[in-house]
Amino acid sequence: MSIPRRRTVALGLVPLLIAGLASCGLLSDSGDSSGKTKNASDADPVVGRPYPSAAPGTGSAPPPATAAPGTEITVALAGDVHFFERTQSRLNAGTEGALGPIGKTLAAADLAMVNLESAITERGTPENKTYHFRAPAKALTELHSTGIDVVSMANNHAVDYGKAGLEDSIAAARNPPIGVVGIGKDAEQAYRPFVKNVKGVKVAFLAASQVQDITNQLYQAGNAKPGIATALQTDRLVRAVREAKAQADVVIVYMHWGIEGDKCPSADQKSVTRKLADAGAAAVLGTHAHVMQGAGWLGDTYVGYGYGNFLWYGTSPYPNSDDTGVATLTIKDGKVVGEKFTPGSIDKRGVPMPVTGAESKRILDRRETLRSCTGLTAAPKK
Repeated sequence: MSIPRRRTVALGLVPLLIAGLASCGLLSDSGDSSGKTKNASDADPVVGRPYPSAAPGTGSAPPPATAAPGTEITVALAGDVHFFERTQSRLNAGTEGALGPIGKTLAAADLAMVNLESAITERGTPENKTYHFRAPAKALTELHSTGIDVVSMANNHAVDYGKAGLEDSIAAARNPPIGVVGIGKDAEQAYRPFVKNVKGVKVAFLAASQVQDITNQLYQAGNAKPGIATALQTDRLVRAVREAKAQADVVIVYMHWGIEGDKCPSADQKSVTRKLADAGAAAVLGTHAHVMQGAGWLGDTYVGYGYGNFLWYGTSPYPNSDDTGVATLTIKDGKVVGEKFTPGSIDKRGVPMPVTGAESKRILDRRETLRSCTGLTAAPKK
């Protein structure tokens, strides 16, 4: 399903406008199949792609305009997604879209991101672990049509099908319909941001995994070594944030972290959050615990410790694991100045469905209580 962004067009003036732009040499692709408005940076083969095919500086597009002071943009964020068992059919969800009705909330924002909890492959040998998730490359196309702009693949299921599966995932991410971060043919690519320009505001997305598991043991990206971006050692990730901040107005870091079933962030989560905030991240957020964790501000850095399951293949053995939702951040002058959380509940199909009334109030009230063990504040520092 294609869920368009809101746009206003005077249809009767379109032919004249096209002709005028063409005569001035200014006509370029201004949209994609999801209805999202493109800008100059989208035409640049360097900016906005995790694995560029051209060297920096070779794009012919003009540089994007700088945002006027006070310009506001929105970024919507949600949790873990995969297409497996009961959610496999979401690859052919038709008019409802892969993420169901709540996908409209993601698509309504200027930018949207989730964690793709899968290898992108249809071959390979399962690794020596309990759970294995994979999806065809079509998953990226389906997420794109739902309104997703970028996915993280820095998680403990990105290499569930060994080296062959990793090769396929990297190939799928080479020229993807959406941004893919946190995985690559080497460390340079795995820690490279996906950069998108919205209304003159450059937003850089990064991702890394802090989960201590077989993926982080065997498949950390390194020099000439494919794999995922890791946060078990923070130096490389902190450097990536600083480098991204040098080229973008806003840096958002999507982490895979935490203790499964634990509603409070671990000491390791808090430690890396402080380092990323000090490095210039405007927002640090994540998933993995299968339950929601608290959100708020560390100084002027927004932190969402856990968004929980989202499009989920089965049930998790933890209380409230079906509680979920979409956090829409409002960003102004390089800082997150507000958050709106749209609550949802995962139904028997594994689809996150919007909720209203008493159920909405229950989830929102419970989410507020989760902040008490985070050390975060309810609003940004003035």
